[in-house]
Amino acid sequence: MSIVTLARFQFAMTTIFHFFFVPFSIGMALVVAIMETMYVVTKKKQYLRMTKFWGNIFLLSFAVGVVTGIIQEFQFGMNWSDYSRFVGDIFGAPLAVEALLAFFMESTFLGLWIFTWKMVSPKLHVVFFWLVTFASSVSAFWILAANSFMQHPTGYTIKDGHAVMTDFGALLTNSQLWYEFSHVIAGAITMGGMILAGLSAFQLLRRKINEPDFYKKSMRIGLWITLFGSLAVVMAGDLQMKALVREQPMKFAAAEGEYDDTTDPAALTLIAWANENQHKRVFGVEVPYVLSILAYDKLSGSIQGMNNINKQLVKKYGQRNYYPPVNTLFWSFRIMAGFGMLMLLVAILGLFFTSKKNQLLYRQKWMLWILGLCTFAPFLANTAGWLVTELGRYPWTVYGLFTIKQSVSPNVSVASLLISNIVYFLLFFGLAATMVALIVRELKMGPDYEEKMLHQDQKTSSDPFDKEAFE
Repeated sequence: MSIVTLARFQFAMTTIFHFFFVPFSIGMALVVAIMETMYVVTKKKQYLRMTKFWGNIFLLSFAVGVVTGIIQEFQFGMNWSDYSRFVGDIFGAPLAVEALLAFFMESTFLGLWIFTWKMVSPKLHVVFFWLVTFASSVSAFWILAANSFMQHPTGYTIKDGHAVMTDFGALLTNSQLWYEFSHVIAGAITMGGMILAGLSAFQLLRRKINEPDFYKKSMRIGLWITLFGSLAVVMAGDLQMKALVREQPMKFAAAEGEYDDTTDPAALTLIAWANENQHKRVFGVEVPYVLSILAYDKLSGSIQGMNNINKQLVKKYGQRNYYPPVNTLFWSFRIMAGFGMLMLLVAILGLFFTSKKNQLLYRQKWMLWILGLCTFAPFLANTAGWLVTELGRYPWTVYGLFTIKQSVSPNVSVASLLISNIVYFLLFFGLAATMVALIVRELKMGPDYEEKMLHQDQKTSSDPFDKEAFE
């Protein structure tokens, strides 16, 4: 257990746990905004009840996301101080804008949305939440602006051993930023829709369900959002993958498990296993032509293998191991793509089997179970995709400029890292258990719980200044 290994493990743990809730809250924000808009347009109370009920789920994800985000920021100062010094001049601007503009805007309008239900018009109230939705996406944009610099540095110069920003516009026009942003937002939309549809399916599986129509309608909305998001993910992912061929060929080759240059045309490897010590593939099952089509949109074209790319990187940057963890990248990419296609398929079939002419899904428990379990699919897909993005950059923290070994704080010890890893793990486990328990509690209470409690309080409470109080 070296210092570098423990520091990487801690950052991976905090980042993955935080990234559970970033797309969760962005996606659920869109879900709630759509529902309240439907209420304002149609005046149907059912959409208002949906807005309030699913809005509570969003609030839970938002709260946990804020807590985990704060914890993640501590990582830079605790374990990665040399990295923070190197990129501080670059990251300062986008992270400041994210906190002072996007997050404050999101928090302000969220507060207005929570406390002004009966104080403003429905049209103004729904505007509050659309601003929350917009601000959450803008927040993601500025975070990804920083991350895209790590993937593809632009608009900088090296001065006194650290990166100095020379062109803020170049940071915002970084091609990697727009690939990442579109992919993350599309994944968040998919996640919001899938969570809505999946939790609705779990509710319909309960023995005693008071309002099945409420959850059936919610499910349909969730499936439509999932369909839109999944199609957007396919398009965004395709563009980002083609960019990797040009900008990070080692990451692309590792994700495809290609140690040697492929033939022309290139075959797509469905399943494989690599001997990472000997830098060769042990076995693989291939489909001809497909990789050329995915990489170049044509039936020809070869892909450089990792062995050849490693030689080029050694020549450019010096003697070092530039091979990323191949098996992890290969299977993470397939988990991401597999669950992404699964959600697209579930959305299409779910909409078909819940249509007015064919409502088979509502009657078949096994189909509801499949849809319910798909609630967890976007968490797996997003996590796997983020592993590809970050691990594929090995051995760099900032591609081509700064390595992982250079980035670790010089004053941390194995003991301090081991203790903080244990503390963070227990903290995250507690947060996760609390989050799950609160969501289950909210689902069990149902959509009318708050109205019933408010009505009961109005009946039982008395005004101390009423006339009867003095008799």
